[in-house]
This record gives sequence, C-alpha cells and structure tokens, in this order.
Amino acid sequence: MMKRVLTTCPYCGVGCNFYLDVRDSRIVGIIPSKSNSVSQGRLCVKGWHAHEPIQHPDRLKKPLIKENGKFKEVSWDFALDYVAGRLKEIKDKYGPDSLAVCTSARCTNEENFLMMKFARAVLGTNNVDHCARTCHSATVSGLNQSFGSGASTNSYDELPFMDCILIIGSNPTEAHPIAGWRVRTAIDNGAKIIVCDPRKILPAEDASVFIQQFPGSDIALINAMINYIVTENLHDKEFIQQRTEGFNELWEAVKDCSPESVKDITGVEPALIKKAAQLYAVSKKACIMYSLGMTEHTVGTDNVIAMANLAMVCGQVGKEFSGIYPMRGQNNVQGACDIGALPNVYSGYQPVTDETARKKFEKAWGVSLPKEKGLTLTDMMYKAIEGKLKCFYIIGEDQIRTDPNSHWIEKALDSLEFLVVQEIFMSDTAKKADVVLPGASFAEKEGTFTCAERRFQRVRKAIEPIAGKTDGEIICEIAKRLGYAMEDNPSKVCDEMASLTPLFSGVSFDRLEDNGLQWPVHSKEHPGTPVVHLEKFIRGLGKLIPVKHKPPAEIPDGEYPFILTTGRMLFHYNTGTMTRRTANLNREYPRNFVQINSTDAQRLGIKNKLRVRVKTRRGELEVSAEVTDKIKAGVIWMPFHFSEAPTNVLTNNAFDPVCRIGEYKACAARVEKVNS
Repeated sequence: MMKRVLTTCPYCGVGCNFYLDVRDSRIVGIIPSKSNSVSQGRLCVKGWHAHEPIQHPDRLKKPLIKENGKFKEVSWDFALDYVAGRLKEIKDKYGPDSLAVCTSARCTNEENFLMMKFARAVLGTNNVDHCARTCHSATVSGLNQSFGSGASTNSYDELPFMDCILIIGSNPTEAHPIAGWRVRTAIDNGAKIIVCDPRKILPAEDASVFIQQFPGSDIALINAMINYIVTENLHDKEFIQQRTEGFNELWEAVKDCSPESVKDITGVEPALIKKAAQLYAVSKKACIMYSLGMTEHTVGTDNVIAMANLAMVCGQVGKEFSGIYPMRGQNNVQGACDIGALPNVYSGYQPVTDETARKKFEKAWGVSLPKEKGLTLTDMMYKAIEGKLKCFYIIGEDQIRTDPNSHWIEKALDSLEFLVVQEIFMSDTAKKADVVLPGASFAEKEGTFTCAERRFQRVRKAIEPIAGKTDGEIICEIAKRLGYAMEDNPSKVCDEMASLTPLFSGVSFDRLEDNGLQWPVHSKEHPGTPVVHLEKFIRGLGKLIPVKHKPPAEIPDGEYPFILTTGRMLFHYNTGTMTRRTANLNREYPRNFVQINSTDAQRLGIKNKLRVRVKTRRGELEVSAEVTDKIKAGVIWMPFHFSEAPTNVLTNNAFDPVCRIGEYKACAARVEKVNS
C-alpha cells in the first residue's frame, strides 16, 4: 500500500514542498506540492531526486568508535555512554569552554534548538555555531546593523511582479532554481534585470544591464552607483529624511566615488554603472537579490551594508515589491540562525550578554548559563590549533570540505583530544572522528525548517530512522547521561522555542499545517509577516553606514596572476554528499573543472578539456579546463562539490573581522598545463 507524506526539500534555502511516496517502508518517489506557496508545483532537478540518497547503501547505520586508527561498530548504549563520559572528563579537566559544538543547517529547528541548549545548559559553554558562519553570517551582521534584522525583507510571491531585479553575487538559476523561475517570470512580465557577476550566468542573457566586475570590487561598484544616483538627483529624499539616519556621513564617503573613478578597481565601464544605477533608482518596484558572491569576503559585512545603503537611498525597502533577498544556501540555515545556534545569541537573536534574556533562559532551563559570548566556528579552529579547544561535537557538517583552506582545518581537527561527528554518510571530517554517530535524514524525522523568506514549514517523518534514532533523540540521550533531562518530542520542543522567543511566539506545529508562517509571528492569532520594516525599521531608523573599498586579502601578482572564485552548479550541492550519490545528477557532472577565459587560455596554450594544474599558496589540484568567454579575463572559477578534487584546498582562510566569514570568493591563483 502506498502512502504519501508532505514534507520540505532538504537542499537549498528556497524551501520547496513535495510529497514522499512510501511503499513497504521504502521511499520510491517524489511528487511536488501544488498548494505550497513557495514551489507552486515545481521542483528543481535536485528536488526531483531528493529521495535517492536516503536509502543509499553508504548510509551509516551503526555507531563507530575508533581504536588503533580503525573504526569498529558498537551498540548505541556503548557509544552514548562513551561520548558522555569523555565529554564529562574533558569538561572536568579543562573547563566548559574547552568544548565546542557545531550544529547543522541540515537539521530541523527543533534539533538545532536542542543542540544549542545542550551546549549552554549541559556543557556550560556558548561555544556553539554552525555553517552560517561560512555562508551568510555577513548577512546577519550587515543587515542587522542597517535594518535591525538580518533576514530577507520581502516574500518570493512579490518577485514576479517587480519592475527591476538587481542580481549581484548570486546565480539563482543554478543555486536556487525555483527562485530563478520566479525571476524568469518577472522577465516575462516585463521586468528589467541587472546582473553583476564575474561570469555571464544564465540571467545575464536576458539582462538589461550586465556588469562583469572583478571579484572583491563590489563596494566600489555599489558606492559608484550611489554616487551617480545622488549626483543625478535620483535618490528618494523623502524616504531618506523620514526613515533613515546617517545620509550626510554616507555622502562624504561616496561623493568622490564616481563611476569613472572605480573603473580600474571594478574593471567595468562607467556607462554601464550609470545605466544600472538609473534603472534601479527610477523603477517603482525594485529589489536586490544576492548570495555568497557578496558575503564570502573579508569585507562581507561591508558588502551587505553597501547593498542596504543602496536600497535605502532609493527608497527600495520597507514596502511591498521592494527589499533585499539574501538567497540562503542550505535548507535550514535561516532557521539555525533564528533559533540561536550562534555563539552570541539565544533563539530570536536575544543576546547571551543581556542579563534579562539570560535570566529568562536560566529560569526555563533550571541552570546557570555562561555570560560571555562563545567562539565562532572560525575561531574554534584557531583555538584547537593553539591547544585551548580540546573537544568538538559536530552534527551534519563536513568542515574539511566546506571551510576555506582544507589543510588548515585538518590541522585543527588533528589537534583535538576528542572529536565526535554525527552524520548520515562517512564524510572526510567523520573519518577524523574518535566517535561517529549515525544521524537521520529529513525523511526520518518530524520538525520544521525555516526557508530564506523567513517561513517556518513542516518536516514530516516518512520512514523510521535507518540507524534507529533521530538526531534530537541522540542529543537528548547524551544529555540524560550527563544528568540533564531534555524534552525530545519535536512538537513540544517547538512549543518551548516559541515560549522563549518573542519573534515567533505564535508558532506551533498545528499552525504550520497549511502553508507555514513567516516570522515575526507575535501571538497564536498573528498571521505572520510577509514584509518587514513596513512602517519603520526594526531598529527604528534605517542606518546609512559609510563603507569603503578594501581589496581582498590576497591580490594577483606575477607568481599568482589570476583571481580564483568559486560557486555552485545546478546538478550538485555543497560537498556532493547527496547529489553525487544520485546517479542521474552525478552523470551530468562527474568531476571537477576550472573555467578560464579564452584569451587567458590561448596565452597559456590551454585548450578546452585539457588537464591543468590550479595552484594557490595553500595547495594545488589537477582538473580539466573549460575554456569559455563567459568568465571575465583574469578570473578563474571552480565549483566545490567534488571530494576527490576539493576546491577548498585552494581557498584562503582570511576572514571578515566582524562576522568571521572566510574569503572563498577571491584569492590569487595560477594555472599551468599538466605535461602528461
């Protein structure tokens, strides 16, 4: 007998819904949900195949403990007793801040809440973080300074009706295809598209303005747009006066930053910058869509602030059919941030340093909580190498393959006394672990995900956990062994989250059954909030903050003459853990490659599909060359989905000083022919 279970896609942050078809306790297919407001009966190629990795033979099914360098299977009780014992031993010997937790944007909100509660209430440390540190922490830090909230301002439903969409540092057609479909609909409805990207991505084919800037020059580009807008009297003076502060300071910073003055920095003709600026400023309904091409820089926070400045100067925020759309990369990276899987905040971005907030959580949890901010994921690595961080508990993340400078990450993990990894497949990070605990996929659990438009949506169990336990149950069983009882029923955990978090105090499983809710949801009667900052910004007045161009931490030179930048592909996702275990997807792109401009390739004697060696100051890889005019001369581009040729061996572990995000999108590199 077939049963059909409605749930939420585990890939990108768009948040499509589909049904899992289940027969004889096996998932046999996927059907898109027509009633879901996010996907409206559509799925991308990854979504159509999202069920295939769930029952893959490579799934971890038994706990593993390493002895003499080799893993052996053990029982759940033995593994959990051992993990709890080692955590207690290290905490007693070195103190609670010698331990750290990395929770996961792949897990539900409820599991992330349990894990951040486990770190704070059980281990006694605020050393808790997750992968948003390496993708959108700059969004949180930047938009929070400008608007008072680090999330998308508007809803997907508005995109098809925009007059103008500025796409910068984002490739929605490949990385967020259902959002890309909405952009395509906007184009069909007459919208003008501005695309700013070092590559001629698919939306650029239909763009009214296509700007091919150098990676790392975005602030100069945006400041030049603001300069032109104000000089030509195209700015929204009424909005600036009534709803913002800091305009005079901003103008002082950009008044000399004309389109002509930034040509050498950006590599862009001034006329293109002027055309883009005018189009965005005069459009009645205009928005900005961005992603990791803007955040993953040493100036990631400033990049986000620059975009917020542009939106406020033009009055293109705080109303319907406007705003800023940070396109989140993972299914629940928005939710993991929202529920406090960060070292400086509890759920709903309540600061751990705020005494009132801390006392509220202490009362609810019945323990004293640490008062100081914890370590970011980035700084955990430094502390591990220094010998100050002794233990790391990681759920659902493969740091070796996702963080910049893989060799540096390996050194950090090798420096630990104890490493626990909770995963569904044996990742490269899991191979380093002392204990591997088999986790559960999205199809094996109940809970919620929050997509990039701030929408809580339900995740529903289709089959029993293949390894016998959900991730939430594992966390709670370890906590119990350490003397602290935690509720593991996902619906009740959601209720606990809501009771402690004003931002989504009206959220509960029963209210999410139809089509989810967009936070803020202030009460059980509140309908949710499709558009934020409508009458005023969450911080009151929007803050115009001067930011200036700073070059990447590493710039091209005679030895390394190219700028290497990275990105996603349509057929693969992150480290390829799931998509490369999907035959149809892996068939399309089975191996890594590097894109290089045809002029650069001709100069180096490189032909299409020739094997080349890509080198940086951190490592080297041999891959095939894809010679194309779609990449800007002087720039090379690589995807990061292939563990046998892992691009993050090359990327730079230089970090934004505010949010500690890594500079994946710009480092110096060279390309050589391989003699053979």
